[in-house]
Amino acid sequence: MDEGKSAVTTRQQRGAISLLMTMVLLGVFPLDVLLPSFPALAAHFLSTPSDIALSISLFAVGIAFAQLLIGPLSDVIGRKGLLLAGMTVSMLGALGCVMTSDYTLFLIFRVIQALGCGCFVLSQALVQDLFEGEQRDRLRILMVTASGIFISVSPLVGTFLQATLGWRGSFWVFTALSAVVLIKAWRLLDNSRPAHSGVRLGFFQGYRRVAGDFEFVGFWLISAFAFACHFSFIVISPLIFMEQLQLTAYDFSLILLIYGVAYVVGGIVATVLSRRITPGRQIIVGLSLILLAGLAMLYLSANFALAPATVLIPMLICTAGTTIARPAATSRAMSRFPEMAGTSASAGSTLIFICGGLISALVSLSTANLQATLGYSFILLSCVALGLNRRISYRARILGADVIGSD
Repeated sequence: MDEGKSAVTTRQQRGAISLLMTMVLLGVFPLDVLLPSFPALAAHFLSTPSDIALSISLFAVGIAFAQLLIGPLSDVIGRKGLLLAGMTVSMLGALGCVMTSDYTLFLIFRVIQALGCGCFVLSQALVQDLFEGEQRDRLRILMVTASGIFISVSPLVGTFLQATLGWRGSFWVFTALSAVVLIKAWRLLDNSRPAHSGVRLGFFQGYRRVAGDFEFVGFWLISAFAFACHFSFIVISPLIFMEQLQLTAYDFSLILLIYGVAYVVGGIVATVLSRRITPGRQIIVGLSLILLAGLAMLYLSANFALAPATVLIPMLICTAGTTIARPAATSRAMSRFPEMAGTSASAGSTLIFICGGLISALVSLSTANLQATLGYSFILLSCVALGLNRRISYRARILGADVIGSD
């Protein structure tokens, strides 16, 4: 361990963890917490909920574009300045959304907010910079667990904010949390470039280098497929619970709270496993649980009537698997190019974003039997991911044998 990292772990560890957890929380507010306010937003801007949904799509596009630039740039000029700039831009965008009465301007300010939120991709790079070894792996488990919990409670939080502060409530809370991140980053981080001896590459050269590494892409795809299972459920859960089962918005929020408990249990199991088995075996265990969840989903859909329990039981198993597999796969991917942590995080985050969006969209198209479609997708994604993990292990053994032979 070098002196810089040692100093960070002794003097700034708790503050850095607090900063990262706040960034994870902030990632929920611009999207999930705003969902219960769609009718109120539509009424305010004299539009339709489908028009308001366009702001979500534009927000997603804005984040995807911003993070592709921010990651590689942070490898050159450092994380702190970009994080401070990003939080400032996102706050300005959120305040603009609150103050405008024009729908077009609202969309413009949402894009501005999204461009600033692209700096959240730096959370993985900061983990790579400030922590190491098992500590780094455990922190990634904590971040995945926290993300799942925040997403699960977000509908209930959004409903409360809408009832008390109106649709502007989520923007005000987002602004306040952004200010907290800005202050924490200003106090805790230095703006020096990550201390690695690697050669500085250009924008396209850096992406070409990481995209050409089979293990890097493979591990990020494993993480992306595990995330897609979780994200597909989040996307179609209103269709299952509110449209097909006719549950109220409050009952739906309570169900997602139960789903959040699974993230806590999965996080505890993942932490225990990280101390006892290798990351490769953690990936196998997590993906096997997702496969089991898919089989259980198909069995329950074929033999029992649709009910909250027939959906939740397999999802609890799937969530545990996701919480175990994703952090291990992410850590192994990020360890491939530690000298380009920003570029690596941006490439991986974009891959996760694309896979989650496309796969969830395909699942949502199957309106006939969403439960069975979800089960089939779990089985397919987990099998492909297990195949990728096996292929990576095989290549590593072959390369290791070649190195020994050359010696």
